[in-house]
Amino acid sequence: MAQTRELKRRIRSVSKTRQITKTMEMVSTSKLKRATDRVHAARPYAEHLRGAIGRLLDPALRERFPLLRRPETVRRAAVVLITSNRGLAGAFNANLIREARGLATRLREQGAEVELHVSGRKAVSFLRFRKEPMAVARMDIGDRPSLEDAASLVDPLRDRFEAGELDEVHVVYARFRSALSTPPAAMKVLPVEAEDDGEERGTRVHNFILSPSADEILGRLLPLYVRNSVYRALVETAAAEHGARRTAMKNATDNAGDMLDVLNRTYNRARQAQITQEIAEIVGGAAALE
Repeated sequence: MAQTRELKRRIRSVSKTRQITKTMEMVSTSKLKRATDRVHAARPYAEHLRGAIGRLLDPALRERFPLLRRPETVRRAAVVLITSNRGLAGAFNANLIREARGLATRLREQGAEVELHVSGRKAVSFLRFRKEPMAVARMDIGDRPSLEDAASLVDPLRDRFEAGELDEVHVVYARFRSALSTPPAAMKVLPVEAEDDGEERGTRVHNFILSPSADEILGRLLPLYVRNSVYRALVETAAAEHGARRTAMKNATDNAGDMLDVLNRTYNRARQAQITQEIAEIVGGAAALE
């Protein structure tokens, strides 16, 4: 009797857990669609902006723009780590943190001093627990980032890069390929390395007239390109988070279903054995009375 009561309690517990994971899977599926739409809307603009800068870049112009400065030796670098504020997404946040720490280690091995700028409650909590220093720890950017969020994250770093206080700025984010493929990636946003992929080097023909001048156009496009690169990283990470959470909740729901099948079979067998024992006791008692 005690065994069947324990099995019934476990069945109720697993059933409630399965309902929760199924609901979270449905919520993540709904949010994933909107997040995917934002990713698809951001990519063409970023690609065209990159191509425009690549067509305008010229060796003579590189010397006049601080954002194009390429130092011979990287003495100080910043790593911007973007994670989520919530868990229950499998190894999503752990992979991003591992990628950022590995990048920081490689930069330190090259002789650079590295500072971490972290966005996301999960990474902030992990690094605080490990007592690793962070230059910036932000938990106010949600799963619907805006261009203002990207600006507040990267503009101070861009100003420091222009002033010569930083030699490189890297962003670690989750590249959104599909709901099932969200690998961590590292992107160097400063110095700007935008090349025109549509034309081969050496075949570019500058037979157009610019108004205003190329200097003024680049002066406006370069900060916008840096800001847009970080915005795209935020948007892709948000979409990847929903994809990873949906996958994790689907796996949890399936596992709960398998566990319920095993528990129900075990309960039915225990109940059958109990009934058989009770019948045997009744028959034995009747025989004794005869």
